[in-house]
Amino acid sequence: MSEDFYIKFILPYKGMIIKLCRAYTDNEFDFEDYFQEVCLQIWRSKDNFREQSKWSTWIYRITLNVCMTMLKKQKKHGAINGFVHNDLITESEAFTDEELQMLYMAIRKLPEVDKGIIVLYLEDKSYKEIAEVSGLNITTIGARINRIKTKLKAIIYGK
Repeated sequence: MSEDFYIKFILPYKGMIIKLCRAYTDNEFDFEDYFQEVCLQIWRSKDNFREQSKWSTWIYRITLNVCMTMLKKQKKHGAINGFVHNDLITESEAFTDEELQMLYMAIRKLPEVDKGIIVLYLEDKSYKEIAEVSGLNITTIGARINRIKTKLKAIIYGK
């Protein structure tokens, strides 16, 4: 991957990629693997982008798919990795802010698709954009976000 490609096509979306990868991982080592795999898959599939959606929507979809695929592989192989590595993590406030850490812990307890939906919602994406990324319709997104919020409150506040 060229540095120019990274700077122009990945770096502007790095924050979103970090947040989605963080929602699917519970340690820094796995986070780095997910982040690197997302960047690699974006680069590998760049020629498949047909401009039928925004570049950002396409990036979200790749990130979500990579995270879900890697999570399934980990679950299938029973992979649990306790190794902690801090290189990329310092760039994400999610690792330093206690409230955000609690939110990410709650998000990780959600079903796989719900994780992606709520992270996109927290990134202030429109229901239409979330629908494009997830493949669900806009009405379903609205209802699902309300249910996810209720689940998160129950997880965080123990209700």
